[in-house]
Amino acid sequence: MLLTSPRTTTDPLWQLTADCARDARPDVLDLLVGVYRDDSGTAPVMDAVRTAELRLARRSPSKAYVGPAGNERFLETMSALLFADARLSARAAGVQTVAGTGALRLLAELLAATGPDRTVLLGTPAYVNHPAILAAAGLRTELHRVTPDGSAMLAAVDAARPGDVLLLQGCCHNPTGLSMPPALWDRLAAALARRGVVPFVDQAYFGLGDGLDEDLEGMRRLLRDVPDAVVAVSGSKAWGLYSERTGCAFVLGDDAGRREQARTLLENIARASYSQPPAHGAAIVEEILTDPALTVRWRAELESMRQRLGGLRDGLAALTGFAGLGDQRGMFLTLPLDPAAMRSLRSDHGVYGLPSGRINLAGIPSSRLTGVAAAIRAVA
Repeated sequence: MLLTSPRTTTDPLWQLTADCARDARPDVLDLLVGVYRDDSGTAPVMDAVRTAELRLARRSPSKAYVGPAGNERFLETMSALLFADARLSARAAGVQTVAGTGALRLLAELLAATGPDRTVLLGTPAYVNHPAILAAAGLRTELHRVTPDGSAMLAAVDAARPGDVLLLQGCCHNPTGLSMPPALWDRLAAALARRGVVPFVDQAYFGLGDGLDEDLEGMRRLLRDVPDAVVAVSGSKAWGLYSERTGCAFVLGDDAGRREQARTLLENIARASYSQPPAHGAAIVEEILTDPALTVRWRAELESMRQRLGGLRDGLAALTGFAGLGDQRGMFLTLPLDPAAMRSLRSDHGVYGLPSGRINLAGIPSSRLTGVAAAIRAVA
């Protein structure tokens, strides 16, 4: 029978989200799911996105399939934005995906198909879905600690075999909030090239850390110095396109023939997985990135989001007195609280975060920052 499979458990993130939704207290605060919210608690539609959607609606573009590779113009504009270097873009071949998660899964399947004996080096604490995606693709993992100086990561690379893979986040690490300085990106690039280890970059939070180009610069530096790489990109955060499931997967390499083979394999994996990616979100991004005025408007809105997050982070750091919070970057913040304290934060104060201490900073209205800080201090 179908239900005689091994016992399964609910994803703890979504279990806590369901618990939060059932909590009847009027002042309950959901700091769980990674969605940007404004001070009203709404996940807003960016003005640039709304303008692009209205244009698309007036033109009434076709609803025909876009093909397994997706929107080619979207891929070209995303490549130009991400890599900002014609030489890098010339080394890249990509496909549109079902958001960043779909990009991660397609690239994991590609790596498994082209290197069945690979080991993926994965830093911990990791993004909650990374281990599941790698396991589903049949990839073996080896864990190391995520540290500010990157020492454990560099040691793992130095001990790896040629063809192994390092999965790393491009900026604003989820959940630790760490971002690597340029010198560490350079050291990492040299180590990867020396050992023949392939970087697998998860680029999800660009624009929410130190600025759009600042957040992408480390990845760009690395890609210039390694012979091969794969990059998974999410459009959810930078454009607020969570429900549109917009993303892309890129393979970078010097050999044009191998790049095209990899792209074809990605298309085949996509075809067997979901056949075609959704068109609307990619069309929105294409519309924004091909109109200079609309691009300027989008960048300004993204910068406003980044500044709001920075203000909340600095305020929480000052109000709690916790050292190091102000050094974190991006939408998430890891509090120095153990699972028992996080449970007390939920039960006694109605503030929901993950047992690891990770909270979605964007979920805190400015008017409640002082109260949230007081609750955190009370359970610390």
